[in-house]
Amino acid sequence: MKPDQTYSKSTQVHWTCKALLDQREISCATEIREVRGWRLGAIIHRLKTDYGWPIKTRYRSPDNVAFYSLSEGADRTALRFPPSASALGNVEGAK
Repeated sequence: MKPDQTYSKSTQVHWTCKALLDQREISCATEIREVRGWRLGAIIHRLKTDYGWPIKTRYRSPDNVAFYSLSEGADRTALRFPPSASALGNVEGAK
């Protein structure tokens, strides 16, 4: 297996960052439907641990599906962005 096949596509990372910045609550089903991705949990984990994003997780029953959103009051200008989503951090006046 090629090494690049084990990581999320840059378009999925960009989509995830944009969806969170747009104050959406997203799940794996949302990602599959909108960008045909399947690594949302891994992307969220990297955003939280490697980039320090304040992401909250809410589990919905009956299947305990995880829904992710950016914490209220998160300062967009203080966020560090992965390379594929760096353009999202260049919005002037955004919070």
